[in-house]
Amino acid sequence: MGSPWLDPKKRLREALARFDTALEAGTTGGVDIIKKHGEPWIKVSPLGKQDEPENLVALKTEIERRWGTIDLTDILKEAEFATGFTSEFTSVATREAVPKAVLRRRLLLVLFALGTNMGIKRVAVAGKHGESEAVLRRVRHLFVNRTNLRAALVRLVNATFAARDQVWWGEGTACASDSKKFGSWSSNFMTEWHQRYRGPGVMMHWHLEKKSLCVYSQLKSCSASEVAAMIEGVLRHCTDVEIDRQYADTHGASTVGFAFAHMLGFNLLPRLKNVGSARLYRPAAGEDETWPQLAPVLSSKTIDWDLITQQYDQIVKYTAFGTGRGAC
Repeated sequence: MGSPWLDPKKRLREALARFDTALEAGTTGGVDIIKKHGEPWIKVSPLGKQDEPENLVALKTEIERRWGTIDLTDILKEAEFATGFTSEFTSVATREAVPKAVLRRRLLLVLFALGTNMGIKRVAVAGKHGESEAVLRRVRHLFVNRTNLRAALVRLVNATFAARDQVWWGEGTACASDSKKFGSWSSNFMTEWHQRYRGPGVMMHWHLEKKSLCVYSQLKSCSASEVAAMIEGVLRHCTDVEIDRQYADTHGASTVGFAFAHMLGFNLLPRLKNVGSARLYRPAAGEDETWPQLAPVLSSKTIDWDLITQQYDQIVKYTAFGTGRGAC
């Protein structure tokens, strides 16, 4: 991870110098400063679609030839055999006399019902497993809760990272997060009206590492801050992955979010919808001639370093207090 203790003023000057030099040399990869409606505009050209590698097509064809379409229940069962994640589901009752093999089968059925959104009733009547709806609902009530689910997911994620060959997969140091709205009944205590997506509902916020493995998820209300949810996922995913780069959309970034990311030692790399009209802060007054290519998009404001120095102890205090609660 990057160190927050390096001189931020020096880092800012170096970054502006690199950007200015790249603009002059035309090596920005499609980023340019143009005029739009008479105003300076930062143009970011979209990346082109990459062709699918031929070897990947051949690999998919061979996998399909050997194993065909694999049933989801088989995948869930094999994951249990390889990791034993169902042992994380402890009962909230004082005692439990169900044999371990029977309990494991019932837990897998309940998790399949919840994970696929089929529901326990449909799973109970659809399969030839001999388990009744009442039995499965009892297992759901006694064993499946937030704490047990998080512990089981952490075991699965860590086992996946351990099985990966870094030569082929690389290190999972990058992560992306985003939210999706789901409709919910108005009687739900967390249901709120979503101004952007319209309609009542709740939000699910996911953190996916760069190989599409979900390392953290959280339920939140529609008005909750996505920036706070982004930081929480980076700090409290509890898995073995070390996240040093966090990608987000426009709603997952803010000035405060950048500040906390800097203090916590990871890079926040958002996809900013309003990047074209953005203005770059100057590290000090009277230095515009140092970066002539950036002059049109430099802000008239400068960073108040004296204020940051004066409040630095408070910044550290709130960073430590806000991120220490509930961390793994």
